[in-house]
Amino acid sequence: MRTELKPTRLDRVFSRLDREPERPTHIDVPVMTRHRVVLFTSTLAFYVAIVWAVVITSWLVRLDWQIMFFRPYQQWQQIHAFLDYYVVLGQRGPTAVMVAAWLGWRSWRQHTLRPMLALGVSLLLLNITVGAAKLGMGRLGPHYATEIGSNEMWLGGDIFPSGHTANAVVTWGILAYLASTPRARRWLSALSAVISLGVGLTTVYLGTHWLSDVLLGWAAGLLIMLALPWFEPLIARAEVWLFSLRDAWRDRRTAPAPAPAPAPVSAPTPAMGTAAPLRAPAEEPASARETGIAARAPHPPIVPLHLAPGPHLTRSERTPMTPLGTRRSPHADRVARNATSARPVAGS
Repeated sequence: MRTELKPTRLDRVFSRLDREPERPTHIDVPVMTRHRVVLFTSTLAFYVAIVWAVVITSWLVRLDWQIMFFRPYQQWQQIHAFLDYYVVLGQRGPTAVMVAAWLGWRSWRQHTLRPMLALGVSLLLLNITVGAAKLGMGRLGPHYATEIGSNEMWLGGDIFPSGHTANAVVTWGILAYLASTPRARRWLSALSAVISLGVGLTTVYLGTHWLSDVLLGWAAGLLIMLALPWFEPLIARAEVWLFSLRDAWRDRRTAPAPAPAPAPVSAPTPAMGTAAPLRAPAEEPASARETGIAARAPHPPIVPLHLAPGPHLTRSERTPMTPLGTRRSPHADRVARNATSARPVAGS
């Protein structure tokens, strides 16, 4: 009797995913074109220029201090409450959850893991590049500045470049990068630019970042978005590998269990101290039977054997010998040995 496995929730998810259409053919994977290479090179040069301007304490640092002394959060206090909530659009945790939910639904509908993998690669690049720059330059923020007019570099800070700004560029820009149509890509690119621009200026308004931090954050996020086509072959290989793992796991769950191998049958071993059963006389010769009995039984002391007088029977007429039995005549009309024959007396 074969019993079917009850499908689990994960099995139902996989079956639902298998019924969805394959990846749409009208979605083109971005490639590193000459135009994109030019933009990447220009953005990288802008990134280096911002860093150099801060390191040499140029006019950009003086502008940072002027904005800090202006204190925008005191000049326009009526929008302070709104901007406190708006800056959340640049925090990595909430924005990553929202964007991952949307891209996960797209992966479900299009039967592809590319949206989720592209998001993961972009966030990984963001953490590595921006995190390394923050720790490497160690700039202090406006609220922790120690010397007026100083660039506040290599003092143990972690605000240069602005993580909120770079995260807003990457998180909302990935939606435009993965858009299905050119029109949707244009609209989403404009929306992500407005959001990232607003988040950066909000951090300057709140006094948590210098203006130069925001400029470098924009450049850092844009570099990641422009470099994503270089990682598309890696994303494609990762997608194939994950689907092969899923198929192997599903085949292993649905494969029937192998039948258990039959246990080897061994001959019964007689218990210690008990006599083994003897075969019938017709199955083996008497000489072989006596040899086997003599081999199993202990050797008794040798005593002289005296045969009684009288007629001796042939070997085939004798009763089989047993270890515990006695010799008895199987026939009633046979005369016992050493018994006096009853002969008629003459004259009786």
